Amino acid sequence: MIFWLLVLVAVLVWAFPILAERSRKVMNDAARSDAPGHFAELSQGTTHYRWYGGDRGPVAVCVHGLTTPSFVWDAIALRLVRQGFRVLVYDLYGRGYSDRPPGRQNDAFFIRQLEDLLADQTVADDITLFGYSMGGAIASGFAAKHPNRLRQLVLVAPAGFGGFPTGFLQQIRDYPALGDRLAHALFPRRHRAACDALAQKHPHLAEAAQAQADQVNWQGFIPGVLSSLRYVLRDEMEREHRKLFKEEMHVISIWAAADEVIPLSGMGNLTKWNRRAVQVQVEGATHLLPMTHPDAVCRAFADAAD
Repeated sequence: MIFWLLVLVAVLVWAFPILAERSRKVMNDAARSDAPGHFAELSQGTTHYRWYGGDRGPVAVCVHGLTTPSFVWDAIALRLVRQGFRVLVYDLYGRGYSDRPPGRQNDAFFIRQLEDLLADQTVADDITLFGYSMGGAIASGFAAKHPNRLRQLVLVAPAGFGGFPTGFLQQIRDYPALGDRLAHALFPRRHRAACDALAQKHPHLAEAAQAQADQVNWQGFIPGVLSSLRYVLRDEMEREHRKLFKEEMHVISIWAAADEVIPLSGMGNLTKWNRRAVQVQVEGATHLLPMTHPDAVCRAFADAAD
C-alpha cells in the first residue's frame, strides 16, 4: 500500500507542470475579442501589435521584456509620438495576446518574429529600435544581424550584460526537472506579489500591475518564461555588441540607478564591448522604469539621439 502511494505521489509530482498548464486559460480568438490594436498572422503564429502616432514620421519599434507584455511601453510610446515618431509595439510570443508557439525561445526565435512583423507592416529600414530588459537582448541580436536597417539602438535596463538571472530565476533555469515544477508551483505567487507591490507603490499603475499579474492565468506564459531564461537570456551579448561597435551603430543604453533585477555592472561590460555607446542612468528608478519614469527615459533618449 505504501509503495503504491509513493508511486502515485511520484506520478503527480512528475505530471504537475502538465496539470497546472491545463488548468489555465487558452489564448484564442475569443480571448482576443476585446484586445486593443491588431493581429498579424506570421510564420510562427499570431502576433498582437499596436501603432501609435500618425501615418508619417520616423518609425520606432519597441520590444518588451520577460514578463510584462507590450503595454509596458504605453507611456513611452505616447511621448515618442510627441517627439515625431510613429511607434510600433507588439507582444512577444508567449506573452500578452500573441500565440504560444512551441520551440526554444532563443535569439533566432524572437528575431524571426520581429523580422516577420516588420515585413508584414512593410517597415523597411531607418528604424529606431528600443529594447527593454529581455527585449534589450532581442533588439541587440536583431541589430547585429541587420545593422543596415537601423537608425539607432536604444536599450532600457537591458539584459545580456551579465548578472542576470540570480536567485529563484537562476534555480528554475539551471535545474530543468526541478525547475519546471518549482516554476509552476511558486512563480505565480511570486509574480503576483511583485505586481501587488508595484500597484501599492505607484497607485496610478494599478491597472497595468493587474494586467501583468494576470499573465500567469494563461497557458504558455510560464513555459515561455522558463524557455526564455534557458535560451535567449543565458548568454551575454558580447559578440553582438562588438559587432555593433565595428558597424558604428549608434547605441544608447538607459539604466535604472536602483535596478533590483539588472545590475549596473552591465555598464562596464558595454563600455568594454562598445566604447562608442552612450550610457545614461535614471536616478531613483527601479527595473520598471518604462512605466514609472517614462519622462526621464524619453528625455535621456532625446538628449542622446542620433
